[in-house]
Amino acid sequence: MTRYDPEIAPDPTAWLALGEQARIDSIRAYHHQARIKPPNLHAHAVFHVIIENQIAGGLPPVQRAMARLMSDGLSRHDALHVIGGVLSEHLVELSKADTQDTPEAANSRYFAAVDHVTAKL
Repeated sequence: MTRYDPEIAPDPTAWLALGEQARIDSIRAYHHQARIKPPNLHAHAVFHVIIENQIAGGLPPVQRAMARLMSDGLSRHDALHVIGGVLSEHLVELSKADTQDTPEAANSRYFAAVDHVTAKL
């Protein structure tokens, strides 16, 4: 993989062969070169990496959501952001929960939220 471009899905094998920091660095470099300045570039890049990892790893709910969001008119980059927003909300909910769920239960809630997310045009 030469350069990250959120509008083009990275080859899953090449993406997953990169180290985690190399993935983060490639996403940070893209945003820097594109002059996109999120409030926290590192956190933004980490969320990109997580969603790209889920896609490359073949996680069906995330793959379905990407396809659905893009068919509803979002760019691939914007679809990554929408799914990243679902993940962010899920992590906040987990941090506030009074009870500890099993990983399976927590994942099930995340997958359900991803399966129901829509393009907010």
